[in-house]
Amino acid sequence: MTVYEKESLLKFFAQFITDERLKRLNEVVVNRTRHFTVVLEDIYQSQNASAVLRSCDCFGVQDVHIIENKNKYNINPDVELGSAKWLNLHKYNWNKNNTLECIDTLKKNGYRIIATTPHYQSIPLEELKIDTKFALMFGTEIDGLSDVALQNADEFVKIPMVGFTESLNISVSAAICMHHLNWKLRNSEINWRLSEEETLEIRLNWMRAVLSRSEVLEREFFKNK
Repeated sequence: MTVYEKESLLKFFAQFITDERLKRLNEVVVNRTRHFTVVLEDIYQSQNASAVLRSCDCFGVQDVHIIENKNKYNINPDVELGSAKWLNLHKYNWNKNNTLECIDTLKKNGYRIIATTPHYQSIPLEELKIDTKFALMFGTEIDGLSDVALQNADEFVKIPMVGFTESLNISVSAAICMHHLNWKLRNSEINWRLSEEETLEIRLNWMRAVLSRSEVLEREFFKNK
């Protein structure tokens, strides 16, 4: 589909959406970013998996990369509250080593791989450089990230803590990281916003998500072209 066709379809869809909803979609999309993304490796607890998606939506992180090696990623609708439909979820579950597949894909797209771990001489979250694109990797609460993830990471980061407990719940950890990095990014001079083409594509997908008959309407639009 050409840019012109996407723009025309967007205008067509807008006829069937209230002005209030349309205004809200436009307000949210300008705060989305792909400057950093979140990677979840083998998360099996649906409450935590869903809570991370909710935080990604809240803090404007558009893409979530989901690695399924041993565990299937399940979403709890009572926790994610519909946030998944506003995000781009990329699943890696077709190879024997999906972790490496995900990392290689992200690196090819210009992302630094940042493993979240209290070990491996990790730097404090506050010291993480954000001038280039980066992907934050989170593992399970019990085992953390796999050896493959740690061996192929570019950097290691941790949330400084002063208590007896070594680590936080993954959903809490992800929320803290996203909140801090989101604030740091928006208070910098870095161009973190989506491109015009990306914005157009996401707005189109969001309209498809909110319209109950979007497929029918889209067929009707192209039929009349």
